[in-house]
Amino acid sequence: MNKLINELMAYGIRTHLVEEDDRIYVTNRLLELFGLMEFTEEPVEERDLAEILRDMCKYAYENGIIEDNTVTATDLFDTKIMGLLTPPPSVVRKNFSERYAQSSKAATDYYYQFSKATNYIRTERIAKDEKWVTETEYGPIDITINLSKPEKDPRDIAKAGQAKKSGYPSCLLCVENEGYAGHFSHPARQNHRVIPITLDGQEYFLQYSPYVYYNEHCIIFNRQHTPMKIDRAVFKKILEFVKLFPHYTAGSNADLPIVGGSILSHDHFQGGGYVFAMAKAPYDRVFTLPGYEDLTAGIVKWPMSVIRLRGKDIDRMTAAADHILSSWRGYTDEESFVFSETDGVPHNTITPIARMHEDMYELDLVLRNNITTPECPWGVYHPSADLHHIKKENIGLIEVMGLAVLPARLKKEMAELEEYILNHKDLRSNETLEKHADWVDEWIQNYEINETNIHAIVQQEISKVFVKVLECAGVYKRTENGQKGFDRFIASL
Repeated sequence: MNKLINELMAYGIRTHLVEEDDRIYVTNRLLELFGLMEFTEEPVEERDLAEILRDMCKYAYENGIIEDNTVTATDLFDTKIMGLLTPPPSVVRKNFSERYAQSSKAATDYYYQFSKATNYIRTERIAKDEKWVTETEYGPIDITINLSKPEKDPRDIAKAGQAKKSGYPSCLLCVENEGYAGHFSHPARQNHRVIPITLDGQEYFLQYSPYVYYNEHCIIFNRQHTPMKIDRAVFKKILEFVKLFPHYTAGSNADLPIVGGSILSHDHFQGGGYVFAMAKAPYDRVFTLPGYEDLTAGIVKWPMSVIRLRGKDIDRMTAAADHILSSWRGYTDEESFVFSETDGVPHNTITPIARMHEDMYELDLVLRNNITTPECPWGVYHPSADLHHIKKENIGLIEVMGLAVLPARLKKEMAELEEYILNHKDLRSNETLEKHADWVDEWIQNYEINETNIHAIVQQEISKVFVKVLECAGVYKRTENGQKGFDRFIASL
């Protein structure tokens, strides 16, 4: 154990998590954690943090410090270890502010590297995600099979069920997570630090997602545990965010079930340092928005229904976006099967995304509708049933912008599928693969398949499915009638 503590301390000094003056203090805290009384400093070679922590968790399990060696148990313990190396919030915020005085990018560069160095962002897991890009009629579409979230061990599930329920923190986004020890149904956050920012006069915090789906995937969350709501203030807040961090984008999930995000109970936005496919998509056609002639407005060439605004004044952009939102909230067009509400239940909302375009603010307003029917209980503007074998989950902000986050099951299923295709096996004879059989039948004759190209072919066909998923989620389809319906709404503005 002496060698492991030396390795970890060398890592902490090397990554500037631990100052030289704090070396003895942090070392003693580690000795306390492992129940040790003796320590000697010794030179060590550099080793990956993940390897050091893995060996420390193994030692803790073998010596009865932790009860289980499951993923959840070791995550709780190795986060506790890293919490001893992580500087307090005041130090991190001071470092961020000093760098922000140089440039906003210098500040986020520091904070992102810090979040990786503390193992809050588990880079070794994220590296397992499978990613590729496919050219489509809408431009390059990004596909990710998310493998970074580990599957729950049955022992962890049992312990979580037995654990006493706690209302603190109220959810995974609350500021009270900063430094929280966690438990079997709530991740540990001793190595978590957040950055305070002010948006439209309200207190928010900046953090990175622990499972980054794209470069510098960040979350901007309200200090208060208050439900998400798309309104005028949201437009101003995300525009102010990109003013503070012009190298980042920022957007919000919609505020209704089916078309909304996974955590509707806490007001938050997502952003980051990545140029999404939708941002590269051009105007399909422009129009004049009455009363806002100083702004550029148009419909974007994208599978979903997107209105794009450009301008130099945040207040003017906010007012125009609010006008469009208010109009859409109350808009009904039976011919296009758009209903603002049924039986008093509202259906229309917007997914907004803000970014800088050269020296102008750019705001994309994606029209959403969550109406269901007996034939489409999962939503009329939701992936159709024939696409569920690839993507069944809600289409949230990240997918809207052109990055598919596909379930981890696909990694194993696609490997098995490729093996069946190469060996001319019957997909319908396999309980796991039979759901993919009709899909494969549609395209298999289009290729001369061999061991060299099979993986790329399957990736390309998955990408085509994702484009169809986005088209399903579009309220106005990219057809003549669909676009006529879109134009009717534009005319109503």
